[in-house]
Amino acid sequence: MLPTFICDTYEVFINAKNCHDMLSTSMTTTPIQREIDRRRTFAIISHPDAGKTTLTEKLLLYGGAIHTAGAVKSKKAAKSATSDWMSIEKERGISVASSVMQFEYAGCRFNLLDTPGHNDFSEDTYRTLTAADCAVMLVDIAKGVEPQTIKLFQVCKTRGIPIVTFVNKMDRDGREPMEVLDEIENVLGIPTTPVNYPVGMGKQFRGVFDLASKKLFQFDKTASQGAKQAEAIEVDLHGSEVASWIGEAGQAELIESLELIQEAGNPFSMNAFLAGEISPVFFGSAMNNFGIGPFLEKFYQLCPAPRPRPTELGEHDPHASPFSGFVFKIQANMDPKHRDRIAFVRICSGKFERGMKALNTRSGRKISMDRSLNFFASERINIEEAYSGDILGLWDSGHLRIGDTISEKKDIKFVGMPTFSPEIFVRIRLADPMKRKQLMKGLEQLSDEGAVQLLNHYDKSRVEPILGAVGWLQIEVVKHRLQAEYNVNAEIERLPYQEARWIFGEGFDPKNIVRPGSVACLRDLEDRPLILFDNKWTRFRVEEKLKDGFDFVAAVQPGRKQ
Repeated sequence: MLPTFICDTYEVFINAKNCHDMLSTSMTTTPIQREIDRRRTFAIISHPDAGKTTLTEKLLLYGGAIHTAGAVKSKKAAKSATSDWMSIEKERGISVASSVMQFEYAGCRFNLLDTPGHNDFSEDTYRTLTAADCAVMLVDIAKGVEPQTIKLFQVCKTRGIPIVTFVNKMDRDGREPMEVLDEIENVLGIPTTPVNYPVGMGKQFRGVFDLASKKLFQFDKTASQGAKQAEAIEVDLHGSEVASWIGEAGQAELIESLELIQEAGNPFSMNAFLAGEISPVFFGSAMNNFGIGPFLEKFYQLCPAPRPRPTELGEHDPHASPFSGFVFKIQANMDPKHRDRIAFVRICSGKFERGMKALNTRSGRKISMDRSLNFFASERINIEEAYSGDILGLWDSGHLRIGDTISEKKDIKFVGMPTFSPEIFVRIRLADPMKRKQLMKGLEQLSDEGAVQLLNHYDKSRVEPILGAVGWLQIEVVKHRLQAEYNVNAEIERLPYQEARWIFGEGFDPKNIVRPGSVACLRDLEDRPLILFDNKWTRFRVEEKLKDGFDFVAAVQPGRKQ
């Protein structure tokens, strides 16, 4: 007997030809509800260099959004596409900003949220995850579970986001697949259920065995080097072709591993998966497209349609008729020639129509949404309509903030978008004092994006701006963008503080705790006091001193006042 991957709920999906077949089994009746139920919005999370941008590109290839894939730095493929569009991303070969890509597959509309992998940009990733209904966790077969993967997994777990795992780089020699599965379970504390299993590794990696259909698919190595979809043919697991491919000993070991999964593996449950309690696992190589097709064929069946979202008044139904959504990202200067500012909105209910009006429930300001955009990396397309689950780009003149709710009903306000306390602090000085106006405009826009936190002195007579960031690379990016986008040459002076906490309570007076070089007090853009400490021991002492009358927090929700 070979292993099975079956549960009652999953049987419905495994027999469906596409998203439309799945929808036909539901009680959905209206056209709007059908459009909502075919949406799939997900993010890719990983440690840096696990292949996240490459996987993004290959999903676009298989989804038909692009026709030829090329490596990030390739100049040969004129039609290649990458989610990295900022100049510093192209120069360094890293992702430093989240981007949004769309593609269609099997009747489903996918919104793919590509996020920075570098730890210094984790706050941008945290915010982007609030817009996702599912996450793909990318794991390097050689390196296994890495530190940034652990952090992002915990964010998904806390938010109840279901996680699908893709073990990447099977075209390179690495750990045994069983060892990686055990590590995921032991380190992350989540049971795994392999959907397929690799056949071979490194130069011998040529295929995957599908545990549901009990079919082995061999991928054809072509001269396209991953630029085109990999052709797959079905071969006999017990046949001589597999033996010649991985050797008789390798063939016997493979069959033994599959039998072990059947006997001791975790049974799949769709309900457990949607609750974030089990992770289906796929194996493949994003670089040469091996395993991408089988992954996408199952993923569209696993990734959930839009689900209810938390508001101050309880859960909000995605099928509710009023349009609503929240801002999870703001990006300035995607087109540097026009100094534009785009607010990325996750639609949470209803239907969007170009030109409709809605309310910013924080400010009470009416918004006319006649400049609406869809994105393909840095390219933009005017959009006439969108539905719950979609990601919408709205041109913004500066009135929207991250965390804002936009709705046709004033009593809707989505929650769950915290700001995290920074760990690195710098003072900004100008090489040319005549550039102060450009400097402040740039810093305010970059702060609105969430690229960095702009802070002010508690003593308002001091005017030099202070920046707070999670990692030093954020500061480097801000300096680069000030020069490239605002023509401002800024000098950076690092301050001797390592931790910060917002403080809430009546009668706070910074004079009682401020010690130059040890404890400082600033204000954020909402005028809330933020206490800086030179180390955690200083923070412990101050918190102990003020524990009876004040509350210290490391993350704060928008709108919370002193």
